[in-house]
Amino acid sequence: MTDTEPKWRRRKEARPQEIAEAALAVFAERGFAAAKLEEIAKRAGVSKAALYLYFDTKEALFAEVVRTAVAPGVARVRGMIEASELPFDQFLQLFAGALTANALTGPAGGIAKMVIGESRNFPQLARLWVDEIVGPMLSALTGVVAKAQAKGEVRSGDPRVYAVQIVAPFLVSVLWRETFVPVGEEPFDLQALAAQHLATLRGGLMERAS
Repeated sequence: MTDTEPKWRRRKEARPQEIAEAALAVFAERGFAAAKLEEIAKRAGVSKAALYLYFDTKEALFAEVVRTAVAPGVARVRGMIEASELPFDQFLQLFAGALTANALTGPAGGIAKMVIGESRNFPQLARLWVDEIVGPMLSALTGVVAKAQAKGEVRSGDPRVYAVQIVAPFLVSVLWRETFVPVGEEPFDLQALAAQHLATLRGGLMERAS
């Protein structure tokens, strides 16, 4: 798209992203069930009829939010995991930094809270979240742990369980921020949490050099 093309055409092609950004904010604030397409359309600056030209259901709109707003950040972290040839101790340092940065700046926390809270009533949301976000990330991290075990860097044990142990404090701290900080609780310092968690992992997960 060039600057010489008509503004109305550029605007039309930008609308799906603008609608998805508005939906992200409304979903995070209201939850899926309470989110109204009228409010999403208003925030996006379009009519409800125009919204339906791009997304025929609220579920389709949620899928677009995941694809455009959440998945790219997760994919970058996953790509770093899959490409890493670092010793496991150095990998953990890099991974914790990437996860902290993504948690501090990315929109995944509010959407994750929504999915967890509404998964019983809207299981398709949880299925999409697992397929697009959680599953690929957990699989990549499990593979790194298994490779480190094969090299004698990590103690024996279920690599998938180890992968969950690695990410769990970050997930809990983000859910805490989204759920309890708005009602007055102190947030966790993610960078301090990452440093302390790394020290714990090094003491409990890594094989000691003989």
